[in-house]
Amino acid sequence: MSADPDIFLSSYDGDQGSKLIRKAQEAPFVPIGMAGFIAIVAYGLYKLKSRGNTKMSVHLIHMHVAAQGFVVGAVTVGMGYSTYREYWAKPKP
Repeated sequence: MSADPDIFLSSYDGDQGSKLIRKAQEAPFVPIGMAGFIAIVAYGLYKLKSRGNTKMSVHLIHMHVAAQGFVVGAVTVGMGYSTYREYWAKPKP
């Protein structure tokens, strides 16, 4: 059984970069949440050397809570923005 190549080519929208850009335009707060998560993790790894008397587990829990809080906040703001755009900012027909 050979597969029809037209089926696979029609479902292919382009390269991954264009797909990522299109998804970021549809939901702009998701990439912001991902970037914030990466920034907080990078900061946590940087501050790992100078954590002082703080135990490693406590430091990691604080970084986990901060990163998770940023992502949840970004997704919540994104949902609010989408709701506003869909229901209140929608032009009247």
